[in-house]
Amino acid sequence: MIDSRLLDASETGATTLSSSLVARLRAAIMRGDLMPGTKLVLDRMRAAYGVSLSPLREALCRLESEGLVAIEDQRGYRVAPVSLDNLAEVIRLRVEFECLAAKEAILHGDTAWEGRILSTLHQLNRCKRGVRSAEEQEQWEVAHRAFHAELIAAARMPLLGQFCQTLHDQSDRYRRIFLKSHEPDRNVPAEHEAIAEAMIARRAGDATRLLRDHIERTGRNIQKALRAG
Repeated sequence: MIDSRLLDASETGATTLSSSLVARLRAAIMRGDLMPGTKLVLDRMRAAYGVSLSPLREALCRLESEGLVAIEDQRGYRVAPVSLDNLAEVIRLRVEFECLAAKEAILHGDTAWEGRILSTLHQLNRCKRGVRSAEEQEQWEVAHRAFHAELIAAARMPLLGQFCQTLHDQSDRYRRIFLKSHEPDRNVPAEHEAIAEAMIARRAGDATRLLRDHIERTGRNIQKALRAG
């Protein structure tokens, strides 16, 4: 008879491996190591990541559900392409979902949540501004994600939070592509400060307006670059 504890350990290990692989692949796509439209050759990826085909396929399917990988019938997998139409949809949905989440966070957030907003904003403001090295850019990305996540962390709506995270990933992918050939926007730090202040002051109308303007202005900059490119 097989010890159930061994089965549990095996399942836990498989889940950990799959989650780790998803995180590594997501990061590679977000950084642009795997560019939009790139064909993902399973044998090469299996060797590069040191995994078998089963967890690799599972990871790619999970990333397909997040919109980062496209599955092609009979032809395998590709990194999801980018387009103006897709970007417009991401911007619109992100505005709607994050503004709803922000309203809920303002309604339910406590003083500890306010402190975490200020802490993540402080960490973000400590990151280098202007032209950054790859390492400095990655530090900014981590701090930026933490700040935006904390703004809506008190919403008490887990599904909404997951949707916001997925849309933020989609938006970040476009922004990172944009930043490969453009300097960081000088207005962004001031926008972050204003959003944080409005959230903590519980000014829901101002907070959602500022958040909407912040997301849409960044989106317009990227749309302009995509049209020019």
